Amino acid sequence: MATYNQIRNWVKNKYGYAPATCYIAHVKEMSGLPTRKAWNRQNSAKRVKPCPPNKVEQIQEAFKYFRMM
Repeated sequence: MATYNQIRNWVKNKYGYAPATCYIAHVKEMSGLPTRKAWNRQNSAKRVKPCPPNKVEQIQEAFKYFRMM
């Protein structure tokens, strides 16, 4: 499984921006991939910064590139 830095670098090279790690975690959760609980996350299941809809597909493309999906 690719690291968050590998995913960020791949998206940055292809699309010109580095997604926030919270965006990657949100897309992993939406895609059914395993995630760990963040140390700074409260008991609330609500995400403070969910991934914007226009970036979901680009991050999922990185998952496919790294054969995570």
